Amino acid sequence: MRWACILFPQLALDGVLRHREQSEVPLALISGTPQRRVVHALNPAARALGLKSGMSLTAAQALSTAFETAEYDLGAIERWQAFLAAWAYGFSSQVSLHYPRALVLEVESSLGLFGPWPRFEARLRDELAALGFRHRITLAPNPVAARILANAHDGLAISSQSELHERLGRMPVERLGLPRDVATAFSRMGLRSFRQVLGLPRDTLARRFPAELLRHLDTLLGRRGIALQCYLPPDEFDARIELNFDVESNQALLFPVRRLIADLAAFLAGRDCGVQRFSLLLEHRSLPDTQMPVGLLGIEREADVLFELTRGRLEQLEVPAPVLAVRLVARDLPEFLPERRELFDERPQQNLSWERLRERLRSRLGDEAVSDIKARADHRPESAWQAGEFRGSTEALPSAQCRPGWLLRAPEPFTEGDMRILAGPERIESGWWDHNDQCRHYFWVETQSGRRAWVYRPLKEGGPLLLQGWLS
Repeated sequence: MRWACILFPQLALDGVLRHREQSEVPLALISGTPQRRVVHALNPAARALGLKSGMSLTAAQALSTAFETAEYDLGAIERWQAFLAAWAYGFSSQVSLHYPRALVLEVESSLGLFGPWPRFEARLRDELAALGFRHRITLAPNPVAARILANAHDGLAISSQSELHERLGRMPVERLGLPRDVATAFSRMGLRSFRQVLGLPRDTLARRFPAELLRHLDTLLGRRGIALQCYLPPDEFDARIELNFDVESNQALLFPVRRLIADLAAFLAGRDCGVQRFSLLLEHRSLPDTQMPVGLLGIEREADVLFELTRGRLEQLEVPAPVLAVRLVARDLPEFLPERRELFDERPQQNLSWERLRERLRSRLGDEAVSDIKARADHRPESAWQAGEFRGSTEALPSAQCRPGWLLRAPEPFTEGDMRILAGPERIESGWWDHNDQCRHYFWVETQSGRRAWVYRPLKEGGPLLLQGWLS
C-alpha cells in the first residue's frame, strides 16, 4: 500500500491571496495581542521589501508602508484544509486530516483509475495550482513516512521498504516529527541523523525516553500501524468570501463569484455529485442579505457553465447597498450523470449543446423568457399548441396526420394560380365551445415551382383558398 502526503506550507497565506484579484501586492498576515502585533507570514512581494516573519508590526511599518495586512485566522486554516480534503476525496476514499496543514491519502487503489504515479502526481499538482495552493507532495509505503519526508522533500516517491529505510536514515533528527525536548536531547548526545538514532539499543531508548518515542519510530518504519480517521465530505457546500472594501458594482463581484464557483465545482467533483440549485448571498452593512437563487433545469458541475449562468443573473440584479461579503450555499446535491457523447464528436468546439444554450438564455433573458411549447387537444392548427413554463421535459408530441413544418402566424390568401392537388379534402370542424367555430376543407397542393403547401377553403364564409403553411 502506498500513501501520498500533500503538505501546504503557506495554507493561511494562500487562502487569503486566492481571494484577491491582485495577488502580487505585498501582503503580511498579522497575529498576536492588540498590544503587540507580529508578522506571521509573508508573500514573496512583502519579503522583497525586507520584511521577515516574527517581526513586530511596528518594526515592519518602519521599514516600509507599501504592504497590506490581513489577520492570521486559525479557523480559516481549518476550513481550507477541510475544503482540500473534499477535493482530494475525488481521488481516494481514504483521506485523512490527521496532520495540520497537510493531507494524507491512500493512492495504491487509485492508480488503476488515474494511471501510474507520475501521471497521477501531475494531475494533483495541476489542480492544486488552479485552485491557488502551494504544495509539496511525497509518496511512501505508510502515511507517517510520507508526512515526515514532506518536511525535507518535494516530488520524492518511495515504493520499497529498503529505499524508505535508506532515505529516512539520512533525515535530520529535527525533521522526524519528534517532540522538541526529545530532538534537543538527541542533538546534545551528538545524534544528528535518524540512522544514528536507530543505531542505539532499543532498551536504552526505552529507559531514557518516553514510550511514545519507540512507537513513533516503529510507525515511521512501517513496523507498526496507525489508526487514521478518514474524512467524510459534508452533505452541503457553504463558502464565504469577505471583500477588502465595499463593492457597489456588479462587475467587481465577478472575481469572488468566480472563485466561489470554482470551489463549488471542485467540491462537487470530489463528492461525485452535481448541483441543480444554489443561492448566492450578498452581505450588506445595515440591510438584510440580498439573496440571488440560481436554478438549473438539469444537473451540472462544470465551473465554466455554473459561472456563466450565475454571471447572467448577477448582471441583471440591482444591488441595494454596498456589498461586504459574498456567500454561496448549495444544499441540494443530487447524483451527477455525465452527458453521454459519441466517441467522435462531430459538433464544432465553439457550438453549444442545446442544454447549455437553454440555460444561458434563461440566465440572460430571465426564466419567463424561455417557454415550452405543448400540444393541445384541438384540431384547429392555430389552437393545437400553447406556450407554458419550461420544465425541460422531453415528452413526445401526440401523433397526428401529416402537417406542415412551417405554419404561418396567420392564414394568408393563396395567390399561386397554377397548382396541382396532391391530397384532400380533409375536413376540420371544431371550436363551437369557445365561440370560434371553424369548418374547413384542407388540401395538400403543389405549386408550379415544386413547393408543397397546406391550404384550406372555409366552408361557412366561402371565399378563396387560404394558405396555412408550407412543407419544410
